[in-house]
Amino acid sequence: MKQLLILFTGGTIGSRKQGAGIDVNESGSYALIDAYDESAMRRDDIVLHTAQPLNLLSENITPADYRTLAAAIRDVDRSKYDGVIVTHGSDTLAYGAAMVSYLFADTRMPIVLTASNYPIADERSNGLRNFANAIDYAADEELPGVFAVYENDLGEPLVYLGTRMTQAVSFTDQFGSPYGVPYGMMKDRRFEWRDHPGNPSPASLSRRPPAQPDWKPDTLRIDDGIVYIKPYPGLNYSYYDFSARRPKAVLHDLHHSGTACAAPDGPYSLPRFIERCRSLGIDFYICPVRDRTDALYSSSLRLIEAGAIVIEKMSAEAALMKLMLALGLHDDAEKARRFVTGGALFYETNEA
Repeated sequence: MKQLLILFTGGTIGSRKQGAGIDVNESGSYALIDAYDESAMRRDDIVLHTAQPLNLLSENITPADYRTLAAAIRDVDRSKYDGVIVTHGSDTLAYGAAMVSYLFADTRMPIVLTASNYPIADERSNGLRNFANAIDYAADEELPGVFAVYENDLGEPLVYLGTRMTQAVSFTDQFGSPYGVPYGMMKDRRFEWRDHPGNPSPASLSRRPPAQPDWKPDTLRIDDGIVYIKPYPGLNYSYYDFSARRPKAVLHDLHHSGTACAAPDGPYSLPRFIERCRSLGIDFYICPVRDRTDALYSSSLRLIEAGAIVIEKMSAEAALMKLMLALGLHDDAEKARRFVTGGALFYETNEA
């Protein structure tokens, strides 16, 4: 008999329609268990145990909430359970999956995050199916690591490595992954690995060397001293005035080809903004860059020449969470840089 622990954190999967809106509900999360027990997907060979460390919509999550979730997972008696499932809001699922992946990079049991597009009482909801597939994956595959399970618009229950999930897009609510390659999918309630040169084989998950950051629940810091900027035509950097209060770092997203405005001067010049930030002692990171050894546009090279630190082969979501953790773990900026740009903790670097 498999024993799984379900950790509820709220989100749409634990919400109910209340008046004209949707919000977390004290009984919403446990209604998911009731719906599962009453469904044809229920299994008699699995015992579900529950706890609720958080109960909020995931767009409201803060570093303090991540610490609460981390403490709840760390407190799990690993001799008692075969896996952990975390129900999470879909709005920030990709960020939460990445953060949990870093904090529990050495887990020897499956930790599976899942979510829902609508409250489970809504006939359009994929939440119950996502939950059932997460249970099947955790119970049957026994693969150590952090994963996310979520059904796409084709009805395919995709499985993602926790650091290789990108935020859902507006209008379609579809999650992505670097190069469009998920880790696999559930088919007839069993996992099928997506054989791809960039995907670690299931067998290699058990053989991977431990790469666990050193942290304790009572002293864990996840630093919010970061400004994250997305480029667009007409982005005027003169509005970013850090002279009075300085972030520890800026993470600047890039266009798909690894570029942003590299005009030599003026308010739209990213190189000038990078230099201004560096003069204030602010580390400046750029991401995503597929591979800095490939031919780069001249505009990309100007950003590097101006002092930008390149985070390559990593999604912006994975990079942002790793940077927040790095700054929390390391007061020394150089150690934080090495933590972010050095070796991977849990497959966050992507190969084509």
